[in-house]
Amino acid sequence: MGKRIFLIVLDSFGIGEEPDAAEYGDEGSNTLAACAKSAAFHMPNMERLGLFNIDGVTCLPAPKNPLGAFARLREQSKGKDTTIGHWEIAGINSQKPMPTYPHGFPADVIREFEQQTGRRVLCNKPYSGTDVIRDYGREHTETGALIVYTSADSVFQIAAHESVVPLEELYRDCKIARKILTGEHGVGRVIARPFVGEYPNFTRTSNRHDFSIEPPKVTMLDQLSENGVDVISVGKIIDIFAGKGIKEAIRTKNNADGIENTIQLTSRDFNGLCFVNLVDFDMLYGHRNDVDGYAKALSYFDKKLPEILAGLRPDDLLMITADHGCDPSTPSTDHSREYIPWVIYGSPVKAGANLGTLPTFSDIGATVLDYFGIRPKIYGTSRLNKILK
Repeated sequence: MGKRIFLIVLDSFGIGEEPDAAEYGDEGSNTLAACAKSAAFHMPNMERLGLFNIDGVTCLPAPKNPLGAFARLREQSKGKDTTIGHWEIAGINSQKPMPTYPHGFPADVIREFEQQTGRRVLCNKPYSGTDVIRDYGREHTETGALIVYTSADSVFQIAAHESVVPLEELYRDCKIARKILTGEHGVGRVIARPFVGEYPNFTRTSNRHDFSIEPPKVTMLDQLSENGVDVISVGKIIDIFAGKGIKEAIRTKNNADGIENTIQLTSRDFNGLCFVNLVDFDMLYGHRNDVDGYAKALSYFDKKLPEILAGLRPDDLLMITADHGCDPSTPSTDHSREYIPWVIYGSPVKAGANLGTLPTFSDIGATVLDYFGIRPKIYGTSRLNKILK
């Protein structure tokens, strides 16, 4: 049996503003601290592993003898979204921000999209995902026009009722948009946002699908695959990396599904990386400013964590991190520019090792490669010698 790393991204679980947060309008953001104030927050297992021992985490007392190693990571890339964050974890320093559209997409882009899909476009401006189907859903169901909207992130989102635009057609329309949105309009993600129900009680379904732009450089996943190391994607990891470097993908409907699949994978024989994204923290709670909902989701993950730990083998490593922040207590509903946690646990790990504040998310990717004996060709520095006993 080979080595295994389970790398779990708690999507948007930031732990405090970065030094340049004000440049992004995120001064004072702290997703962890906001959730810790909720009566629903309860993370004793993450506490034991060292979450509250991380530099700058002062919302709860730190235990004296944490079981894991831990660090705080700063983002070097210019951005604060899912794609940029995950790419940096995997070794890409993105110094050119992806395009955003605070006033909607250019007329020529929309015109080309309408011509190729054969459907008219509604909205075309930044909008909340739940608000946009409330405000445009009825017109969509009456006319068949596609609801196109964006956010502060580099995204082109298409909402459609599943009984009006079948999922296969919606996904095809997203692929059309993906081919159009290249070059100067190369947004990070085109996202299918299907919904169901009757006006005014429309609800989004779990059939969301992301169509990401391909990573521009070699990533941790590419290097692992090139060296015969298994890469298993759980959740939207495969979408974020446009399938590159991934051997097997397990799509999930929600956090609970992602956690259960991860638990099941601990009993499987493989030699490599299980890369997991748990999206509900961000999608359902951070963007909706739902502090208690976010806290409950964190508590649920923590409650299930012992089942993941129980499945670890002697040579396994568990790494828990994030990709950006999304403080649910601030007026903004967008992502926030925050440090992310990096908690590492396993039999080979030096308990209580504090790596301090590290300069880039990419140290994760470099460390993963080093653990499998692969010399990193990516951005970042391996911290393996600081982690292992």
